[in-house]
Amino acid sequence: MPDFNYTDLLPLGPDATKYRLVSEAGVAPRRALNREFLEVEPEALTLLTAQAMHDIAHLLRPAHLRQLRSILDDQEASPNDRFVATELLKNACIAAGGVLPMCQDTGTAIVLGKRGQQVLTRGRDAEHIARGVYDAYTKLNLRYSQLAPLTMWDERNTGTNLPAQIELQATDGAEYKFLFMAKGGGSANKSYLYQETKAVLNPQRMTAFLDERLRALGTAACPPYHLAVVIGGTSAEYALKTAKYASAKYLDSLPTSGTMSAHGFRDVELEQAVLEITRRSGIGAQFGGKYFCHDVRVIRLPRHGASCPVAIAVSCSADRQALGKITRDGIFLEQLENDPAQYLPDTADSELDGDVVRIDLSRPMGEIRAELSKYPIRTRLSLTGPLVVARDIAHAKIAERLAAGQPMPSYLRDHAVYYAGPAKTPAGYASGSFGPTTAGRMDSYVDKFQAAGGSLVMLAKGNRSPAVTAACQQHGGFYLGSVGGAAARLAQECITKVDVLEYPDLGMEAVWRIEVKDFPAFIVVDDDEGGEVLDLDPPDTPLLTIASRP
Repeated sequence: MPDFNYTDLLPLGPDATKYRLVSEAGVAPRRALNREFLEVEPEALTLLTAQAMHDIAHLLRPAHLRQLRSILDDQEASPNDRFVATELLKNACIAAGGVLPMCQDTGTAIVLGKRGQQVLTRGRDAEHIARGVYDAYTKLNLRYSQLAPLTMWDERNTGTNLPAQIELQATDGAEYKFLFMAKGGGSANKSYLYQETKAVLNPQRMTAFLDERLRALGTAACPPYHLAVVIGGTSAEYALKTAKYASAKYLDSLPTSGTMSAHGFRDVELEQAVLEITRRSGIGAQFGGKYFCHDVRVIRLPRHGASCPVAIAVSCSADRQALGKITRDGIFLEQLENDPAQYLPDTADSELDGDVVRIDLSRPMGEIRAELSKYPIRTRLSLTGPLVVARDIAHAKIAERLAAGQPMPSYLRDHAVYYAGPAKTPAGYASGSFGPTTAGRMDSYVDKFQAAGGSLVMLAKGNRSPAVTAACQQHGGFYLGSVGGAAARLAQECITKVDVLEYPDLGMEAVWRIEVKDFPAFIVVDDDEGGEVLDLDPPDTPLLTIASRP
């Protein structure tokens, strides 16, 4: 019989994070029972959480910014890759000012806390952490995205972005350690679980499996991604949770090989092989190219012999997480980059942008469509003029009106529609952060809306279904893709006016009329029945084979 042997499922190594001191208040060493304890006041938990949520809404890790800059320096990067990377760096510079968050979807607040057994609190730690989330979201220019279910079918925005997802664990030591995340809906929706079998555990099958599944991620969650793949797991939910933490680099210090203790480990060789698969896919940073992913983390977990879960998750261009800790020396938070401008090149915009077609959105819809018809897909556009903004709930309400025999609202007939939902508008600004929403969520409405004369020019991010392509070809419509992840730049430099048109009670889901100037976009789907469609996840790139480790 083997000896008893315990190890953590995810045994992390030393923490090499660079921290900054937030405060020394609310923390005091205490001695009792011949041991030293650390007393932490509720206000310390609230302060740390509020500061973390502020920082991750506006600042990025230096490593992430270096990866964006490396795209600009890579001769193999496509012009589209470099354009998106430049937009994201500009966006980071604007967000770092602390007014406009980097993304309009400021996310679900997620907090993982590990409290050492010598840390004393008043109890109700989750409540005090939630208070910090509340303070950040109500005082800053962030968006409320959490919906309270009132009945099975009816729900209402909580108006505070609560509840947060808070998970607290017990461990040893005299420190309280944290991971803070803000997870937007777009990247959260790209979390997948596949219940596989041992048949997938060989290089050839894993190559084919991952190539197929990674293409299905698409571009709707704003690549370049930080990709995580978890193979195995003591349960399906543990595999998914591990993938989420791995995408945040939280598990980077895991061992790099397995043992009979049956702990998880990173396979760094497989990480490089999977990264190469993503780079050969041709999807690129949203509009074709090499940089679908910045990097890959592959975690192998123990499993039940009859089950082999495989989980996939991403962290998007709004790579929002930070570590925190409370020790006897005070309250500390991971040092994020306050000066992202240093990563921007000196190259003039004209050297990066290429040819751009300018579209006047103030013209009649027929003239706008006729102008768009002159250009092939992949054409870069600069949009100026009025747009109507409507997303999920507004589309559902308009669909109900059409079903009841009412006409299509004139604003959807006369103007291009932008799928988006803004963050709060700061004082002195025309708009809060206001980037594009995932287009696919509105796919089911397009044919009916276009048949009724609306939504003939649509603007959002990510791929559309074949049904949308068919509708555009039948009704003479267009779908334009914009850069996901650049919401702060769009708000500061492209959106000049915002007014509510209808459904003001829906908050950020209302129908808006906005004025834009030099708003960047690409033609993705056009009205040509025999024409090509810009496929944001092309299917026919030859596979690389993952080599078997000796």
